[in-house]
Amino acid sequence: MSKIEQRLIELGFPLPEVAKPVAAYVPSTVTGNLCFTSGQLPFVSGVLPATGKVGVGDGLVSPEQAKDLARLCVLNALAALKLAIGDLDRVTRIVKVVGFVASVPEFTGQPAVINGASEFLGEVFGEVGVHARSAVGVTALPLDSAVELELIAEFK
Repeated sequence: MSKIEQRLIELGFPLPEVAKPVAAYVPSTVTGNLCFTSGQLPFVSGVLPATGKVGVGDGLVSPEQAKDLARLCVLNALAALKLAIGDLDRVTRIVKVVGFVASVPEFTGQPAVINGASEFLGEVFGEVGVHARSAVGVTALPLDSAVELELIAEFK
């Protein structure tokens, strides 16, 4: 087992099976020494643990819950990354994270939500996990997911 996969287990997040694509695409693709993942939803065993818009109020996904969903998205992205490169110990840098948050118009806390992914990558990879990032608010995501995330990683 790789050091990175062992670290994930220590953190209580073993690497899941790669989520099956919900449309016509592949989970990840490689060009040169970069791997790009497709947008990953926060599936757990094939199910979205929460759906809807992020915001404050009844019937909305809370920012704290959305932050946890972002962590699940990046965990699924790591599974897609492993599928493409074979071993997460080959990662030399997490280059960029792009996060999308389905949110109500008045919600502006998208960066704090995507911190769930960024902070987790730091816990898993240390300095190798420090990355550039975008956190974008959108009106809707596939399957009514509250969060979606893509990852770009460099590997040897």
